[in-house]
Amino acid sequence: MLVTPAYAQAAGGAAGGAFGGLLVPMILVFGIMYFFLIRPQQKKLKEHEAMLNALRRGDQVVTQGGIIAKVTKVKDDGEVELEIAQGVKVRVVRSSIATVMSKTEPAKSAKPAKPAKAEKAGKPAKADKSAKAEKADADQTDTGKD
Repeated sequence: MLVTPAYAQAAGGAAGGAFGGLLVPMILVFGIMYFFLIRPQQKKLKEHEAMLNALRRGDQVVTQGGIIAKVTKVKDDGEVELEIAQGVKVRVVRSSIATVMSKTEPAKSAKPAKPAKAEKAGKPAKADKSAKAEKADADQTDTGKD
């Protein structure tokens, strides 16, 4: 019995300090994992959901199985109808679409754009007027030299 009670108590106090020494590295490891693994995965998942919500008829997509198809109908219940060949249509779950290869343009409004007033009346635009004015100025300077 060579161990004194004072030495045994000091050893017990050091063990409590060791736990505090392990806590900081564990928090650091969790922080690194969060910023390099968890956060980018959440961001990628949000982008994929936004892509799936933006699907519309006419988009060309690639499924998880590698099938390239054209969207023919987007249903509300999480299904999408794809045309993989002419006349061959397949229903797939919306989440099975991996990427969108090409997007279609959004539908334009039914009303055509109105032409400018000058063009509508058959009058030349301002640019044409300024070109004619420059030509007239050039003619006047030519006549002044003679």
